[in-house]
Amino acid sequence: MSHRMMFLRRAALAAALLGVTAVLPPAVARADTALPPGCSGADAAVSARTAPVAPDPEQRRLADPRTAALTGRGGFDAFVRRFPAALCGARDAAEARRLLDTWGESLWRAAVDRAQGRRSGGDLAAGDDRPLYWARLAMTVQLERWTPDFAVDRAALKSRFEDASRGLTANDFRGTPGVRRIFVSGFDPFGLDAELRRANPSGSAALQLNGRRITLADGTKAEFRAVVLPVRYADFDAGIVERAYGPRLASGPRAADMITSISQGYPGLFTLEAWAGRNRSADPYPDNADALSGGTYAHPVTAPGLGPGAEFLRTSLPTDAMTAVQTPYPVRLNTAVSEIPAGQRTPVDRPDGPTAGSRAVAGGGGGYLSNEVAYRSNRLRLELRPALPGGHLHTPVLTGLPADPAQLTGADFERTEREITAQVVAVLRSSGAAR
Repeated sequence: MSHRMMFLRRAALAAALLGVTAVLPPAVARADTALPPGCSGADAAVSARTAPVAPDPEQRRLADPRTAALTGRGGFDAFVRRFPAALCGARDAAEARRLLDTWGESLWRAAVDRAQGRRSGGDLAAGDDRPLYWARLAMTVQLERWTPDFAVDRAALKSRFEDASRGLTANDFRGTPGVRRIFVSGFDPFGLDAELRRANPSGSAALQLNGRRITLADGTKAEFRAVVLPVRYADFDAGIVERAYGPRLASGPRAADMITSISQGYPGLFTLEAWAGRNRSADPYPDNADALSGGTYAHPVTAPGLGPGAEFLRTSLPTDAMTAVQTPYPVRLNTAVSEIPAGQRTPVDRPDGPTAGSRAVAGGGGGYLSNEVAYRSNRLRLELRPALPGGHLHTPVLTGLPADPAQLTGADFERTEREITAQVVAVLRSSGAAR
C-alpha cells in the first residue's frame, strides 16, 4: 500500500499541475482600469488615480470570462463591482489600512455564511469555494491599479487584504468553557492552467467548518475555526502559515486544543499523513503564480527563512480513531516518505517512515505546499504547544466536472464535493474518541 501511495502522490500532483499557460490578448492588462463615475471630481482626476498595472500570472487567468461567471454565480460580484469606489474614498494611509481589513473580513464572512446556508446568492452549490477565490483575486487587481494621492505601502495593503479575506483576522475562538477548540486550514484551488474550473474540497471544508460547533464522537462539544491558504510559495516564505497558526497556538482560553491542516491529495481516498518533511521537492510543478520552489526530487531545498526543526515531523493526531471512518471513502494512515539516507546522495522511498540521520525529500504529502503547511504548522506547534495534537489530512481528488468546458458545475461535481466535505467533518468528529 505504501509504494502505491508514492505512485498516487506523484500522479495526483502531475494531474493537478500540468498544463499550458494561456496566451492572453494585449487588451487584458488594460481591462477595467477606470473607477466608477462619481469616485472623483472629473474624468482626468479619475484617470490620474488609476494605473494600468500588468497582472501577475495568477491574475491573468481572470481574462477567462468563466472566472467572472464563477464570481457572479456565487453572489460575490457586488464585492468586485463596489470595491474600487471604496478604495477611492480612503483619505489617508491609516484609513486605507482599515478599509482593506474591513473589506477582506466582510468577504470572508460572506463566503462562510454562504457555505453554511446563511447567505443566498447565485446558483452555484453553497459549499463551492471557487467564488471566494476568484472574487478575492479580482479585488487584488483593483487594489494594485489604485493610485491614491497619498503614499501607501501597496504590498502591505495587499497582505492585509489577503489575510483578512482568508480568515486570519477577526476569527478567534469564542473561548466557551467546556468546549474544545479545533483549528484547521484549507487551500485555494490550484492546477488552474490545466483546468480553470477546478475547486478544492479542503477550501470548501474550511468554509463549512469555520465557527461551527460540532459534537465529537466522545460526546464533547468542539468549536472549529478555519483559514484558507494560498497556493503560492512566496506567501509561505513571507510567513502566512505562522501568522495563521501562531495566534491559535498561544496559551490561553482562546487557544486551539487541536490543529489540522487539510489539502486535496489522492484519487479515491483520504490519508492522514504520518510524516511531514522539511524540504521542497515538487519542481517542475509550479504554484498558482507559476513560480517554482527550486527543489526537485533529486535535489530538495529548504524554504527560505524556515525556523529550526527536524528533517521529519511525526503527526500527533489520534490516527487510530480518525481512520475508523471508512465511508464513502477509505481513510488510511500514510507512513511513506522519501529521503536521502545518511551518508548518501540518492533519494529513496521508504514505506514505513524515515531512517535516522536522513535528509527529507518528501513527507507523506509530497514535497509541495500541502506537505509544507503540515511541517510549518507542526514545527510551530512543537515550539509553542508540544503536547497538542496536530497533523495533516489529505482529501480525495474532487472529480465530476462536466465534459463541456463551458459548464461550470454539474450534479456529479456537486455530489462529490458534498461527500468529501461531509467526510472531512466525520473524520474530525472522530478525533474526540481518543481523549
